[in-house]
Amino acid sequence: MKTHTILFTAAFGLSALCSEAQQKVTIHDKEGEYTISKHIYGHFAEHLGRCIYDGFYVGEENKTIPNTAGVRNDIVEALKALKVPNLRWPGGCFADTYHWKDGIGPKEDRPTIVNQWWGGVTEDNSFGTHDFLNMCELLETEPYLSGNVGSGTVQELIDWVQYTNHEGRSPMADLRKENGRAEPWNVKYWGIGNEAWGCGGNMTAEYYSDEYRKYATFLSGWSNDSGIFRIASGASSSDYEWTEVLMKNIKHSLIEGMALHHYAVIDWNAKSSASDFTEKHYFESMESALEMEELVTKHSAIMDKYDPDNKIALVVDEWGGWYDVEPGTNPGFLYQQNTMRDVMIAGTTLNTFNNHARRVKMANLAQTVNVLQAVILTDEEKMILTPTYHVMKMYNVHQDATLLPVEFDNVDYTFNGKSLPALSVSASRNKEGVVHVSLVNIDASESHKLSLQFDDVNVRGAEGTILTSKKLQDHNTFENPAKVAPKEFKDFSVKKGNLEVELPPFSVVVIALK
Repeated sequence: MKTHTILFTAAFGLSALCSEAQQKVTIHDKEGEYTISKHIYGHFAEHLGRCIYDGFYVGEENKTIPNTAGVRNDIVEALKALKVPNLRWPGGCFADTYHWKDGIGPKEDRPTIVNQWWGGVTEDNSFGTHDFLNMCELLETEPYLSGNVGSGTVQELIDWVQYTNHEGRSPMADLRKENGRAEPWNVKYWGIGNEAWGCGGNMTAEYYSDEYRKYATFLSGWSNDSGIFRIASGASSSDYEWTEVLMKNIKHSLIEGMALHHYAVIDWNAKSSASDFTEKHYFESMESALEMEELVTKHSAIMDKYDPDNKIALVVDEWGGWYDVEPGTNPGFLYQQNTMRDVMIAGTTLNTFNNHARRVKMANLAQTVNVLQAVILTDEEKMILTPTYHVMKMYNVHQDATLLPVEFDNVDYTFNGKSLPALSVSASRNKEGVVHVSLVNIDASESHKLSLQFDDVNVRGAEGTILTSKKLQDHNTFENPAKVAPKEFKDFSVKKGNLEVELPPFSVVVIALK
């Protein structure tokens, strides 16, 4: 374990004197010890803006947009191609005001709900538990349900678990059957509240840890024989005290995962345009995004102190870029464009998660459709895949593969006298023995040359894919949906069993070795 930590620190902590020099990247292909969980590549769907309604869900009566039980077929197919491993719902802040029983039964009989967090809109609860869990089956993904702790009760959450999971007779299982579902869905992942330090109740860590223990106890019984994976509402960014208190106060038999939220934000009061931004804005966004490395390292260290056997997962169930909404849209809907800046955020963040696979077992990009760093945008019957979608698809080769430690001296991306590490790398070997290396160069103007060297692999050839564009601000639109799209990458050569690669400015490259 210490060896891996030292290697990782070297990769991100050193700077070369000259960016023109070829950087030696050593991939220790004999030392793979940890699996990169596929659940690191999870997504998030909150009742927020046009993520659910007019996003995933267009209604069963819609004759214009092809759908299955109201869920858009084109979104289902796109996400299946992405190999989405899990999907978090219904929030977010919305989760702690959501009462699941309002979203079951005949749709015409369901009460409405005012979404006080996101735009003040009135929702009709037509998309509820059955709709979401059946959609997850269409997507071939595992559901991750966020329980209501802020305005709910322990009994309400117990009932939801029984409704979704109990196979035999019980009041909730019988109610599920009355509503048309005989077999349980067997939901494994359950969040116990969301952002308890904020919109989830403005609780102290001490108070929430007591609440968590109560909910977790009744959620699973004496020994959690059902295998429920309970996730505590974790820290916001660098609130290390929150993690410390929860790890100290919660019995480890009551918790399987500890959440962490971090967004790449320049300034919460001046977040910048999503597409009309300067290099200064870009640099500041990347400065915030790259904090993820320090956050994961330090939160993991606290968890190691209380959980040296590494049994509790770090779950980064909200991450991504956050900017000002698009002009003319509802400020509460958080609809923003998706550019090459988002490609850099996604590529570096996923490399961080991969490299911390020992502790990070799950993560959720915020959010899937039409909200924040979405992978899909829709406009009535039209749908486009964003640049972030393409990064996630390129990287899905790492899912459930063996992490290979990486060691290199970084180079600087410098702007206005400040510097950031320009390069980010992670590598893995899949079950077929194929080694994949994902490379990111965040430098806005400089290419960087790398020499990939291995302990055991004698490289004979490679295949590569690149995602880049002419300008950092480039993005896909409904008029030009493929402006930013992956292309074959050929800018490499094999020399003496090593792979020589040149990374263009602001690019992501994934290489499969032969």
